Amino acid sequence: MNSLIPLFVIVPLATSFLIMILGKFINGFQKTITPLVLLFLTVLSFYCLLNNHSNSYTYAIGGWEPIDNIPIAIYFVMDGFSLILLCIISLIGFLASVYSISYIAKFTSENNFYSLLCLMITGMSGVVLSGDLFNLFVFLEISVISSYALVAFGTEKEELEASFKYQVLGGIASFIILFAIGLIYWRTKTLNIADISALFHSHETSTFDLFIQILLISGFGLKAAMMPFHAWLPDAHSSAPSPISAMLSGVLIKAVGIYVIIRLFFTMFIVSEEISLLITTLGTISMVIGVLLAIGQWDIKRLLAYHSISQMGYVVLSIGIGLVLLARGVKPTVATLAIAGGLFHMVNHAVFKGLLFLNAGAIEHRINTRNLKEMGGLSKHMPVTSGTSFIASMAISGIPPFNGFFSKLIIIIAAVQAKFYLVAFLAVFVSVITLASFLKFQRYAFYNKSEHRSTSKIKEVPFPMLFSMIVMGILCLAFSLLAFPGIREQILGPAIDVLTNPNQYVQTIIGI
Repeated sequence: MNSLIPLFVIVPLATSFLIMILGKFINGFQKTITPLVLLFLTVLSFYCLLNNHSNSYTYAIGGWEPIDNIPIAIYFVMDGFSLILLCIISLIGFLASVYSISYIAKFTSENNFYSLLCLMITGMSGVVLSGDLFNLFVFLEISVISSYALVAFGTEKEELEASFKYQVLGGIASFIILFAIGLIYWRTKTLNIADISALFHSHETSTFDLFIQILLISGFGLKAAMMPFHAWLPDAHSSAPSPISAMLSGVLIKAVGIYVIIRLFFTMFIVSEEISLLITTLGTISMVIGVLLAIGQWDIKRLLAYHSISQMGYVVLSIGIGLVLLARGVKPTVATLAIAGGLFHMVNHAVFKGLLFLNAGAIEHRINTRNLKEMGGLSKHMPVTSGTSFIASMAISGIPPFNGFFSKLIIIIAAVQAKFYLVAFLAVFVSVITLASFLKFQRYAFYNKSEHRSTSKIKEVPFPMLFSMIVMGILCLAFSLLAFPGIREQILGPAIDVLTNPNQYVQTIIGI
């Protein structure tokens, strides 16, 4: 399986270049090759996930082996945690590319769009596979620079302004991250994550180490749009083409933000109670403030963007609770449950939030507005869009039997068992407000009578867009199966093992 690892980077990167070359000569090449390539990566990632068996695999670029337990090669590392992200990236990327076949036809420069989409997927795959900080940073920049261009793809004033804000704040985040990496290299004389972990675990955590951790939380927190680093997200996600909004919200903020925070703080650093409480607090604040900002929105995509902040808060606070318990050395089973809840909700969020952005894109595609006050009566004319948006709305609100209910339930149970009673109460409160917000969305978009336009000529969107929405709607139900113990252990178990046992990651690379 080791030899399969570089395919996740090489294949989409090569596709990006092929689209720019052959797309000029072969009509429709970009619309055909991109879904096929991403379907291949989806099948490959799920094959690797189902055949992982709690193992970690490495690919040393150039074939260089460690010398005296010092890793000198550039490593790609594939384990249970990175595989979950690879599955999300490939699956949502595939469905977004199929959806784009019809959606992006109204834009010019289709070659540029699909090439940038493949490049963004290349960067995100590289981030989750990189075994060293420098190449993680390089792949991070590949993915976010592609996303800057895709946010501005419409080239209207709103898109360009949102992209500029995204670039400025993204540049600040990148500077903070690079500065932190420089300090780590100064401290350890290495950039390999496993090697750094061995060195950090060989001595007590110092004030300097805590300063580095705070820098990394700030930098990657900005990439993940955690409160109070969220200012760029509502404009960027609402201005981007809808399939890109689905990628940004469903995948990008996880791969270049949440994933890296989880990976580094579980694997590289000694778990500290102070930092763990800080992460839990940031997650809780993001969860609460995000939903309060969302409830008053009338622009569909801005409403969904603020809910991305809120739902990622669930993931971060749950992971934070797990970190706190591990730092205290108490209740390991509850820590495992909290981590499982966070990872489960991260997977679920990719599906239901991706679907909601595709629903918003379908509505805008037909009636050319994102304002809920200008909609109404769409359920009769767009039944598939209406039905799938209802499924996604119930899933994000935590209504059974949809997937969001089970992941939120696990998070709340873990918070109660860990005696984080206020966090558990706030998680329930936010879920109620989320339900109110999406009932408003359903009412104004699909069931009210429109006072601003005639709905008689409105019809359902083309099949490629319907296909992606239907598949995501099915997944909102299918992913509920991850709540069952046997399936949860098979899918989430290897990820939890590698996070709670950082020595497994270190031994895979340098054998110590």
